[in-house]
Amino acid sequence: MSIDHFMHFGGPDVRFEEADRAAVIVLPICYEVAPSYGSGSGRGAYHILRASSELECMDEETLVDWGDIGIHTASSFVPDADPDTGLHQIRQMASKYMGTGGFLLSLGGDHAVTIGLAAAAAETFEDVGLLQIDAHLDLRDQYNGSRNNHACVMRRVAEDMMLPFVQVGIRSVAPEEGAYIREKGLRPYFAHDIAVSDNGWMDEAIDRLPENVYLTLDLDGLDPSVVPGTGTPEPGGLTYRQAIRLIRKLGARRRVIAADINELAKIEGSQVSEFAAAKLAAKIIVYCAMGEGAQRAGRIG
Repeated sequence: MSIDHFMHFGGPDVRFEEADRAAVIVLPICYEVAPSYGSGSGRGAYHILRASSELECMDEETLVDWGDIGIHTASSFVPDADPDTGLHQIRQMASKYMGTGGFLLSLGGDHAVTIGLAAAAAETFEDVGLLQIDAHLDLRDQYNGSRNNHACVMRRVAEDMMLPFVQVGIRSVAPEEGAYIREKGLRPYFAHDIAVSDNGWMDEAIDRLPENVYLTLDLDGLDPSVVPGTGTPEPGGLTYRQAIRLIRKLGARRRVIAADINELAKIEGSQVSEFAAAKLAAKIIVYCAMGEGAQRAGRIG
């Protein structure tokens, strides 16, 4: 399943760069295998890119023009439908782009894409941890016949890659996952414990991460009032403002090395979800690819 035709993130007014000179590389990934409920994430990147062309390039909070940073949008990448093969291909593709020195922002696909992307990050950078924004723990050892299913992402991160991670916005737990977090002493940030008026937990969450952080944003981590177009829209998620504050704090206090936005499933007749996803992508570019952490690392400025 491929994107119908090439689209540049942000539309024609954004300054384009070749991949080896770009500050940001946007990688659309068309991958969806054995979804557990709603489908459509395989075309998620197409809809996010389409919505991004309607964004203004001036960030309203910082008055930074992200359209002038130099963004390369790669051609849509369609991995093999076999999970083992497909995720290996994603890993190879991501490693190639991470090796350019630019910030890799991957769009689309089901959450399994993060297995390949995180593995590439761990190979490319030292001292890497993951921040996961999600409604689900994704800590099953196997699901729908595969250990590389979207429900197993963080289990692979924990056991195969052995990377530290912090989970935020959680509000769905399988019995197997509940037993696992008790056994391992994991401390997810459950949505019911996060007060809208209290941001103190964000600093605590970031403090638990190493200097280099990979950010994975499953769109069902946000409340369905913000992003209804996702495969499993669990009620009670993060607000848009909470997500932005967390991304801003992360970019200021850590070197965010790469990120992905996944699980966008378009609702026909509505543009709400893909526009919110495109805005989140722009915020990641501003606060993580162009932010204080990126400047300290010598990537920007």
